[in-house]
Amino acid sequence: VYTKFYQEYGREPTLEELSKETGLSVEKLNYIFKIMKQPISLESSIGEDEDVTLKDFIEDHSVLKPEEVTFNLALSEKIRELLKTLSAREEKIIRLRFGIGEKEPCTLEEVGKRFGITKERIRQIEGHALRKLKHPHRLKLLKNFLYYGS
Repeated sequence: VYTKFYQEYGREPTLEELSKETGLSVEKLNYIFKIMKQPISLESSIGEDEDVTLKDFIEDHSVLKPEEVTFNLALSEKIRELLKTLSAREEKIIRLRFGIGEKEPCTLEEVGKRFGITKERIRQIEGHALRKLKHPHRLKLLKNFLYYGS
């Protein structure tokens, strides 16, 4: 009602005009506007329990939920198990290429230099290792993680 009035007349409505449009008393509108202007502290108690505050109900998106932490730890452990099924060289190449346990992923060339072989040979070893990891027998290790959060 407020916005409609403002758009139609190009000014803010008076309390009397709002009262006429909404059917609410001027006193009730006054009370509503007063509440709208008063800030509410996040430390304000909720209900009868003094120990529960408004901030207890606000989710902190910068921190993982306990179930997400548990899921991530379990998934990391399964990925470690899965990588252990590869040869030591294949495992190290996959870890380097995908940045697992590293600061960031390495290029084929960077990995090749570490192993003293060409980037083409690294690409071949990586491809072979990925095919091994995609084998249905190995993928069974990850089946419990496929639909989390979907």
